[in-house]
Amino acid sequence: MFKSISLLLTVVFIFLLTDPASAKNKRILVFSKTAGFHHSSINIGITAIQKLGLENDIDVDTTKDASKFTVVNLKKYSAVVFLNTTGNVLDEDQQKAFESYIRSGGGFVGIHSATDTEYEWPWYGKLVGAYFVSHPAQQVANLNVVNRKSNATKHLPEVWKRKDEWYNFKDIGKDLNVLIALDETSYTGGINGANHPMAWYHNFEGGRSFYTGLGHVEESYSDPLFLKHLLAGINYSTGKKPIE
Repeated sequence: MFKSISLLLTVVFIFLLTDPASAKNKRILVFSKTAGFHHSSINIGITAIQKLGLENDIDVDTTKDASKFTVVNLKKYSAVVFLNTTGNVLDEDQQKAFESYIRSGGGFVGIHSATDTEYEWPWYGKLVGAYFVSHPAQQVANLNVVNRKSNATKHLPEVWKRKDEWYNFKDIGKDLNVLIALDETSYTGGINGANHPMAWYHNFEGGRSFYTGLGHVEESYSDPLFLKHLLAGINYSTGKKPIE
């Protein structure tokens, strides 16, 4: 009897070691609270990120509830994704918890209107890398892939032509590793001139930050080029894979 129990326990132990589901996945929190404009692409974006998680061994939690931003709760996550957040979405205590999280080595991913968020919290502006200031009507424009060695861009054409809502920025960080720049000669309404980054990453106060200005239009979240770009940012921010 004891031999049978011992054999059974051995089989279960081997199964747990070899079962992919038993491996410890990276876990991310997708946060999509809005206190201003609400993007229709948010729910589609959540579904797309959940699918990326299933395909790439990343556990995905989602919330619009800012009360999840506590020191204890955030410890569960390798990265937090701000998916088309807008306005002031965290109170002072929640901001302090998030600052502590990043300084403890946490990761951040900002998608599109993550730069249209928390204007009265300068620390956040430095984390995300810039603030939104304006945008023209949606139109086709050329994106120049300025870093072709990154996992977030090496699958892209050198000039990526696509339609989206093109943000103009202010308070652009000086330490950003720019991946993609917007060619203002290819559309109307740009105000940043030759220095118009659209996707970047940087290390920040012990953590990792990735931002992409793409992701306004719903079609982005079924575009394999954009999704591969986003996945590389998530992998970098979680520490799962280097971005270069």
